[in-house]
Amino acid sequence: MDESYVVLIAREAFITAISVAGPAMLVGMGIGILMAIFQAITSVQEQTLTMIPKIIAVGLTIVFMMPYILRTLGTFTTDVFRAMVDAAL
Repeated sequence: MDESYVVLIAREAFITAISVAGPAMLVGMGIGILMAIFQAITSVQEQTLTMIPKIIAVGLTIVFMMPYILRTLGTFTTDVFRAMVDAAL
């Protein structure tokens, strides 16, 4: 296994991590911005007010995205093992 395989696997790992974690992070960021705007409008400065909606939204996003997440991670794992076997031969 030379440097090109390592670079390819590292690149694919980063792309996979971003595509798996990205939707939940974007939802959390969107809810955080909406809650910050709500707090600025109403002058309510309660810290737990922002955390509970974010936790619920990110949890629901992960639940709904679970088939995609499992398929993506399964494909990545299969590709990594296949690359290791091909490199060993």
